[in-house]
Amino acid sequence: MSTHVSKIANVIIPVTDQDRALEFYTETLGLELRLDVPMGDAGRWIEVVPPGADTPIALCPPGPGSTAGGKDTGITLQTADIDAYHAHLKEHGVDVDEVSRYGDPIPPLLWFRDFEGNTLMVAEVR
Repeated sequence: MSTHVSKIANVIIPVTDQDRALEFYTETLGLELRLDVPMGDAGRWIEVVPPGADTPIALCPPGPGSTAGGKDTGITLQTADIDAYHAHLKEHGVDVDEVSRYGDPIPPLLWFRDFEGNTLMVAEVR
């Protein structure tokens, strides 16, 4: 038996409205639903993932002693065309900042907030 961590299993965004979160992360952001199963009396365990990605984002009720919303998730999504993705987010009414361009070797970046105020970043990687 190994005593070492082998990979990141998932990252979690605590949300209060799982149905709305699922709609936002799949229909607005374009992630795919990987798993949606009951989770005790607390709601559901929902995982969404960019196409082809290994590590999912779990959209779950907040754990004991924690709250949902207003979190800087530390999650960075990747796109090949940040300007097109920025326009897509704006068209869908997402609270999105302008694209930041710091110059090489830093890729163009943008930050946005989901409907509960959780912040995610997007990086352009070609």
